[in-house]
Amino acid sequence: MNFKAFESFLKFNKEQRFGIIALFTIIIFLQICYYCYDFSTTIKQSPQELQWIALQSTLDYEKNVTENLPKQQYAFNPNFISDYIGYKLGMSTQEIDRLLAFRKQNKFVNSPEEFQRVTQISDSLLETMSPLFKFPNWVEYKKGTSPYKEYKNQEYQAFAKKEKVSVLDINQADKEGLMKVYGIGDAISTRILKQKETLGGFVSMEQMDEIWGLSPEVLEKLNIHFKVGTLPNIKKVDINNASLKELSTFHYFRYALAKEIVTYRSMNGNIKNIEDLTKIKGFPVDKAKIIALYLDFK
Repeated sequence: MNFKAFESFLKFNKEQRFGIIALFTIIIFLQICYYCYDFSTTIKQSPQELQWIALQSTLDYEKNVTENLPKQQYAFNPNFISDYIGYKLGMSTQEIDRLLAFRKQNKFVNSPEEFQRVTQISDSLLETMSPLFKFPNWVEYKKGTSPYKEYKNQEYQAFAKKEKVSVLDINQADKEGLMKVYGIGDAISTRILKQKETLGGFVSMEQMDEIWGLSPEVLEKLNIHFKVGTLPNIKKVDINNASLKELSTFHYFRYALAKEIVTYRSMNGNIKNIEDLTKIKGFPVDKAKIIALYLDFK
């Protein structure tokens, strides 16, 4: 092995030796600084930020406590138990299906014992579920009668309260009057009044279906207390002379339909009646009778 060639790499002049010593000195100094100096930065927070952090911690703690509390269980009629509730209470799919099959026969259970007989649930599960059962007040189970008693419509009629209902004109209704109907609050009553103002008045109670937020149950109650008394004095839309802009601002038309109407007029002449309008593409045929009352065909 040629050591002489290798020795040439280990020979340094004075400047090179000084540079090597300086390099090692810098490395050692940096190592000492790294282990001795704390490079972490301290973020200064204002008193307001500290207060918000403390408040957030309190809210997180209360939320965690609330989520861990046992959920309250409410009483229910076992005749109308759903798949989800039955599953949550521990019933099997077969037990729920037995109850649903029984109910399809228009039969009801009148006691926890009957519920167990129909569903075939265990005694332990019945003991857990029965405290949550709530049967109607008029249900009286008597020994000796058929456990699968059918409820007749006469039983409901016997307990129905006969109250005189005053029917008001929907076009004369105000917010307070509308809010007397159970299920109609401030927001929905405002929507009804705004719709009436936009149309110039209602011509049919079917227009209540267009109000967003009204459930079928509330609509039924609304129709009991209100009706269209007399047709309002509406400023009708001149269907044969109105401009594209005027037609597109009408509540039941949109720009695309208004454009189709103008095109139809230019190609076929004046629109004579609502039947002509129903031939136009995009026209809401199901609302034709209502729309006709807002239009002038002269």
